[in-house]
Amino acid sequence: MDNVAPPDPSAITDRNLALELVRVTEAAALAASRWIGRGQKNEADGAAVEAMRKAFDQVAIEGTVVIGEGEMDEAPMLYIGEKVGQGGPAMDIAVDPLEGTTITAKGGPNALATVALAEHGNFLHAPDIYMDKIAVGGGLPEGVVDLDASPGLNLRNLAQAKRCSIADLVVCILERDRHKEIIAKCREAGARIMLIGDGDVAGVIATACRRSSGDCWQIERARGMGISDPRRKYNVEEMAAGDVMFAATGVTSGSILQGVRRVGHGAITHSMVMRSKSGTVRYVEAHHNFDRKTWSPSS
Repeated sequence: MDNVAPPDPSAITDRNLALELVRVTEAAALAASRWIGRGQKNEADGAAVEAMRKAFDQVAIEGTVVIGEGEMDEAPMLYIGEKVGQGGPAMDIAVDPLEGTTITAKGGPNALATVALAEHGNFLHAPDIYMDKIAVGGGLPEGVVDLDASPGLNLRNLAQAKRCSIADLVVCILERDRHKEIIAKCREAGARIMLIGDGDVAGVIATACRRSSGDCWQIERARGMGISDPRRKYNVEEMAAGDVMFAATGVTSGSILQGVRRVGHGAITHSMVMRSKSGTVRYVEAHHNFDRKTWSPSS
């Protein structure tokens, strides 16, 4: 009989932790789903935050929120610097308990509960401010697009890398007054536009582009958190290094995930979990039975 090496315990823990994150986003999505279409975005956000905070109490990490929804004086949001978890390895957390509060309030598509986790020190420590962002899909040359390049040049370079015409490209952009110029330039270059009202996390996952207003108060906040050059461009490795895990659960249905579906005395959730270490993307459909005495939002 061949000798088989025992499994790496750290790898097992890594995999289990990724699935624990799904339970965290499921809890937030289930709580937020009760506010779908009720026109009360703050209540929806508050429900997601509280459910996610409680779910983290059962995760075996010593977590610190480094990318959250404001600082401590803005609680009850999951604020920057907040400690979560029941103890364990030191981890940094990027979190948005309800990405798409307005979407949820209006009953629109693509609202998500999201969380990302990495070993301590591997996430960019930044305030919750607007940032210029541009994202493309995988398998493309490094630097194929650049924030300082014009939309036309980016589209030409991208089309060349994809071996297609600019007319074959679809650019997803938040529909905002501050984006009118970039929208016009993309159309002038010949690309098609998909405008979204909210939910840029879902857009980035599906390949997105977004620009910001660059208000002075945001620059001062960034400097206050140690970012000396607010105009510096960060690549993905600088923003999230090492082994990163990401989980999201649909609150309302969209192009990536199905929303929470209420069925009888329970609900069905649809989630995704990604691990950069293995490059694995899993989709998880969970059936929650609210009648079970042992059921909780994070069970």
